[in-house]
Amino acid sequence: MSDTEHKPRRETLTGITPDALLDRLPDMGRLMVIGRHDGVTHERIGPVEQVQTREGAVCLSGQCHDARIRTGNVASIVLDTGSVMGGKVFPRLEFMTADGGTAFSIVGMEGEGPFEMPLSDISRQPLAATDARNASGQDKPEFDPADPACPPFDLAVNAGAQVEILFDNGTLCQSWQGRIDAVKPAMGFLNVMTPDFHLHLKGGTLAGWQAATHSRKGLHHDGAITALELKSECFQ
Repeated sequence: MSDTEHKPRRETLTGITPDALLDRLPDMGRLMVIGRHDGVTHERIGPVEQVQTREGAVCLSGQCHDARIRTGNVASIVLDTGSVMGGKVFPRLEFMTADGGTAFSIVGMEGEGPFEMPLSDISRQPLAATDARNASGQDKPEFDPADPACPPFDLAVNAGAQVEILFDNGTLCQSWQGRIDAVKPAMGFLNVMTPDFHLHLKGGTLAGWQAATHSRKGLHHDGAITALELKSECFQ
């Protein structure tokens, strides 16, 4: 390895609270705020314009962001620079729960410099770096067009209706609103893709939807409500 090659790092950030770190997001350029839970991945993409604390939660807002974060569930924060695509580093902050799970993540879309400069004064403890490369050459299942996740998305697309897509895993509550031009099945996922928002819903995740006026809540196969909810005037 030459001295100019990227050396991935994985470090626990110490000496800063989650609230104080989130206050720095407006200085970190274009960001992806990611919530993942049980087959649902919800991503908002763009600069965070404002960070405020309201009713015990940290609120991210702006043209491309709308999130409420309950930071009391965050036990540690990890910086990982192991993700490299097309020669570009996508540094990531992982906000970890006490059981070692990831409550939510924030990825820098403009490289290491803009993302890490506001973090330069924070002490850190090195961890073993992980290999972020995805295994290639493995067959990916096709997304089944009869998957129970499809009906409300198909209805919204056909109606040309405004839709709110919400995610809430108990720590990150995040939403996007707009029209869905098309649903794009790929790599075993149902995908909604816009310039400032991505939804990736793994095939087979949902058994169906709990229906209410103007709302559809995703249901697990055991009947429990998932982290995903859709709201639209087209849902009767």
